[in-house]
Amino acid sequence: MRKNPLKKTLTGALLGGFAVFFFLTWVPAEELQTPAADPGRVLALEEFIQLSTLHDTEFEQILIDELTLKYEYDRQLPARDLILSVKHQHEFFLNQDRDSPDTTVGLSKLFPYTGTQATLEYEVGRSVSSDNESSSASFTIAQPIAQNAFGRSTRLLKKIVGLEVDVARYQIVEAYEDYLATIMTAYYTWYEDYENLLIGRSSYRENQKLLDNINERARQKVALPIDVNKVRIQVLSKKETLVELEEEYKNSLHVIERMIRYKAEEPLIPQEPSDRGAPAGDFGGEFTMFSQASRTFEILRKLEERSTLQVDRDADALLPSIDLLVGYELSGQKYDVRDNNDLLFAGVSVEWPFPDQVDRAEWEVSRILVDKRRLITTNTYYKLYTQLLNLYLQIEREKQLVDIAHEQIALADDILSDETENYSFGRVSLNDYIQAVNVRDSTLFSQVRHESQYKKLLVEWLRLNDQLVSAQDIRDQYPGAKPKTP
Repeated sequence: MRKNPLKKTLTGALLGGFAVFFFLTWVPAEELQTPAADPGRVLALEEFIQLSTLHDTEFEQILIDELTLKYEYDRQLPARDLILSVKHQHEFFLNQDRDSPDTTVGLSKLFPYTGTQATLEYEVGRSVSSDNESSSASFTIAQPIAQNAFGRSTRLLKKIVGLEVDVARYQIVEAYEDYLATIMTAYYTWYEDYENLLIGRSSYRENQKLLDNINERARQKVALPIDVNKVRIQVLSKKETLVELEEEYKNSLHVIERMIRYKAEEPLIPQEPSDRGAPAGDFGGEFTMFSQASRTFEILRKLEERSTLQVDRDADALLPSIDLLVGYELSGQKYDVRDNNDLLFAGVSVEWPFPDQVDRAEWEVSRILVDKRRLITTNTYYKLYTQLLNLYLQIEREKQLVDIAHEQIALADDILSDETENYSFGRVSLNDYIQAVNVRDSTLFSQVRHESQYKKLLVEWLRLNDQLVSAQDIRDQYPGAKPKTP
């Protein structure tokens, strides 16, 4: 049978036109992920961190603890105040049918770091044996020489409080580090969802164009109804995916807006964040440095030192309370101590509870806690070693998966380009072409997922290694807070 040359020419032209159409509507992977395609305010990661620390009250809550630390010494150490005491009473001598006022005024001061107690007292009133006013003035110095000898226990307490304050300052920095890791992870999630949304929108548009094309082919009697239905299913599947991606993006966007208290109507657009602090190749060397100079192990060492000092302080409490007393007393008549008598005295005051069960129990418990604290340090060492080693391996894995994803995208682009041409000339089936489209979409989603996971793992690596933030970073981010550098 002789072929119609006109029909052959028309068919070739139609197929060639479809080939040109597919090549024009196919978009390379790198063009799919251009954020500038959507109008809005671009919010970079650095600006997001600054806005969060300025407006997020969770960050202010972390800094509140810094304000209390300067009062810790005054709260826990013995008061250095000059104490004024006044006592006034009216005395009734019932057997003598008379009464008189009696007043005592005293000043006392403790010198905590020597343990010295100085007391000045003045008293005026009437005695039982005389109706005349008598008065006395005295000055006494008490110096402990056993328990808290020359202020030893107080000086130990000062060291303990100092360690507690240092640890608290470290913990404030760590709390901010945890906070910063949380908001950075939220930003990475937002950017990941944004990239996925761009891919989903582009994929939906491409498949919608394919559906328009296949409908046109069906009207030209070139495509079968089953092919139209296959493409319709493909478009509906892409639309379903797009609806899910839009919801995920809105959820992550709302988290970002809450963190910076964003109220403007202009939509926010994320900017691709750069990688931070990839670990070096030698894990053993990095962990050795971490265990020797990190904030985490410095906290552990200070807590061990605190436990040891507490044992010494509790041991000091087992000693008897012995005070050397030295004083001078002046007694006489009237308010101005007339016809006075002088008295200089020295002595000792002893208080020794038997068997002192409470203080002994406190001492025994503090000794046990020293061993417990050392075990905590050892266990933390091995726990962090395992945790960081596993995290190191995860980072290496994600880095490899990112490289693999890049290679897969390049291959998927080439395959889709070839399958587009082959399908337009009828060399492959519609199923093969749809599979090539889906494979390309899957590789794009896979690349975004692995790149985002890689960045999140790097943040976690820096957080666990105490390298994500320092006290200086807090001052730079929030000038109103001025935590002291540990």
